[in-house]
Amino acid sequence: MGGLVTDLERLREAAQDQYGYVTTAQALDAGVSPASLSMMVRRGRLEKASRGLYRVPQTPATQYDAFMKAVLWTGFPEACLSHDSALDAWEVSDILSDQIHVTVAARRRIVREVPHGYVIHHEDLSPDQVTWWQGIPTVTPGTAIRQCLESGVPTYLIRQAIERSARSGVVLAPVREELTRLMEARYAV
Repeated sequence: MGGLVTDLERLREAAQDQYGYVTTAQALDAGVSPASLSMMVRRGRLEKASRGLYRVPQTPATQYDAFMKAVLWTGFPEACLSHDSALDAWEVSDILSDQIHVTVAARRRIVREVPHGYVIHHEDLSPDQVTWWQGIPTVTPGTAIRQCLESGVPTYLIRQAIERSARSGVVLAPVREELTRLMEARYAV
């Protein structure tokens, strides 16, 4: 019985900065065996969120849980919130999306069914294109605007994002100028 408490404490530590979520790989890194994970789920000490992803139920729920869950669901360390979801997160646009957009590396393949409400994108991002928003790996505002521009988000929302990012200072002038040029190029056919 004492081992379970120790394992649960290890999971709490691993899940502490991830809104209560922990992956199987993170659990293994923390010294918690797959058998112990299964036992904690059976006993109600741990919730199975999806294949390879667990939630420590004693962690308070927040409005950001779903975003962290989506990023961790991929199982890839480079996964990050992106596109419409990142644009909304940075509050530079009135974009509304009922889906959570996550980007993983171009070489990655997800062989299981993607849950309803998730959109997985494949793109190799450089380290300077990813940062943290509310403790969740997220593309930078400039990268989110570019992704949305490339994915066909309406121009008025792109324009709004560029203008608001100028007022808030979250995107530097040279990047905004490039994004404006790309936006205007949509009509230069």
